[in-house]
Amino acid sequence: MTVVALKPYRFAPQDTVEKFPAPLLYVAWEDHLMFPAPFCLPVPPHTPFGALAAQILPGIYGYHPDFAKIDWNHVQWLKSGKAFQPDNAKTLAENGIGHKDLIRFRTPGLAGISGS
Repeated sequence: MTVVALKPYRFAPQDTVEKFPAPLLYVAWEDHLMFPAPFCLPVPPHTPFGALAAQILPGIYGYHPDFAKIDWNHVQWLKSGKAFQPDNAKTLAENGIGHKDLIRFRTPGLAGISGS
């Protein structure tokens, strides 16, 4: 059911980037129902994209049995629902990733525990 506001909202957003120690990044691993929603992480914009897989994601997803099997050269990335080919050497900001963006990654051949 669609909802339509009868009057425009007239207030300043309370979740702007200035109010956080680092911009927020939402990250989700597709087809892995052990993690039903994206994680919200404070990640500085100068962080290299490659640091996500090497340093940040292991602390979040590392206890899943599929994580150690990921071939990062074949991961499919999505940004805001669209295919996205990041440059691992460039920063998040240089890859066009900003405050409250959603990054999803798909791991071909790995579809959750026993395909669930």
